[in-house]
Amino acid sequence: MQIDTIKKPYACDMCSSSFPYPSSLKRHKQTHSGTKPYTCEVCGSSFSEKSHLKMHVRVHTGEKPHSCQVCGSSFSCRSSLKSHIRTHTGERPFCCEICPSAFSQKFSLQIHMRTHNGDKPYRCQICASAFAHKFSLELHVRKHTGQKPFACDECGCSFSGKSALKSHKRVHTGEKPHSCQVCGKSFSRAYHLKVHMQTHTGEKAFSCQVCGVGCLHKSSLQIHMRTHTREKPYPCEVCGAAFSRQFSLQIHLRTHTGEKPYKCQVCAAAFSHKSSLQIHMRTHTGPLNTKQTCYRNSKKESAEIYRDLPKEEP
Repeated sequence: MQIDTIKKPYACDMCSSSFPYPSSLKRHKQTHSGTKPYTCEVCGSSFSEKSHLKMHVRVHTGEKPHSCQVCGSSFSCRSSLKSHIRTHTGERPFCCEICPSAFSQKFSLQIHMRTHNGDKPYRCQICASAFAHKFSLELHVRKHTGQKPFACDECGCSFSGKSALKSHKRVHTGEKPHSCQVCGKSFSRAYHLKVHMQTHTGEKAFSCQVCGVGCLHKSSLQIHMRTHTREKPYPCEVCGAAFSRQFSLQIHLRTHTGEKPYKCQVCAAAFSHKSSLQIHMRTHTGPLNTKQTCYRNSKKESAEIYRDLPKEEP
């Protein structure tokens, strides 16, 4: 007899569930009352059903009596083995009723549904940000704590998430798995490819709400907004001058340090600005067509620096 033909005359008066036996109904009602009469002698955890306690004890004993006949992997409970078998068969019985997505586990479908209903049950206790996934909350909390548990075994750099470490390791390996289908250029991160694609489509995903200017990057929009807010978060520790961009501060600091990183390969003359070196090179090459470009670059670079300098009081 098939299980779905068995009569279920014992109905729960608190929900729509029904059961074939009085004992099954009794166990079910414990989920409503919160009663957990079965306690683990090792760690004190309590359970509403004896079978749940039996499975839990295997966490302590390490017992995994359910084995996969395909690959030999072992599991502590039969349901875990059943889910695992689907990795071999490709079966995905849990289908989304809104989109074509299908999943091998019911839990995965429940998580997926949050992309449709906007449910975000995991909340940060520090800043109240909400997340659809528990691991997303755990990753977010590390921004507050500064915890970076994933370290690179090549250079020692640490990261808050495993995916960030995986992307970083490509700096050492040179791997660039994300390729542009238009021009063939490759990138180490999917996000970098996404930004690159905008150079082909002309799309500028980040728009200024004040003047409508479009930017390729969120960081570029944040820098642009300072032209409206007049915010200058990068102060010089020597003279107090403040700048809207870190790059402008770095150039300004050379007026104090005397650093001249741009060196002429012909006469060894050195300069603090790249544009100054370009202008200087004309003394060796002659007045080429770069004259206007050099002047324009120099003018632009100087304007960016002096724009950020504090204005003198009248």
